[in-house]
Amino acid sequence: MDIIVKNLCKSYDHNQVLNHFSCTFREKKMTCIMGKSGIGKSTLLSILMGLEKADEGTVSGMEHQKISAIFQENRLFENLDAVTNIHITTGKTKEEIAGFLKEMELDDVAGKPVSEYSGGMKRRVAIARALLAEYDILIMDEPLQGLDAETKEKVATVIKTQTAGKTVLFVTHDEKEAEFFEAECMELV
Repeated sequence: MDIIVKNLCKSYDHNQVLNHFSCTFREKKMTCIMGKSGIGKSTLLSILMGLEKADEGTVSGMEHQKISAIFQENRLFENLDAVTNIHITTGKTKEEIAGFLKEMELDDVAGKPVSEYSGGMKRRVAIARALLAEYDILIMDEPLQGLDAETKEKVATVIKTQTAGKTVLFVTHDEKEAEFFEAECMELV
């Protein structure tokens, strides 16, 4: 089912970030929402996920859908290792998780607390957690932030492979990142 957004409005303290925004996100397609910082990209995702309420407008097509998300913040349990962080939220077996962490080039540190990881390593754990969850729709907010150029390309390839045939919405302000995903792009202005 397509996700249909009609006349969405959202303001913060008299600063309007979404002004009668309308669009359709196609089912089983990857869509990139681009725009400069502060334009409302993350706010739009938060409204779609039900984390924030719009001042006006409607969203349809999200009802009864399982959503997985990669937030701007990694939101990991710092005292736990990568396998446990992912297992807690996905219920996947430790073997399944270990195999996927190898694909994300994290197998050599998988048993260490994530507090010992670099920022880029934590980001890959957050991405792995979202990809291993059961979902119909994947929402990603600046998914490749904090990764070096080579890792961005590798991780984008993993994401594309894992999300084939799924509805994926993501935001970025980086055109090169959008190109990695070969997604349909729209500009939020």
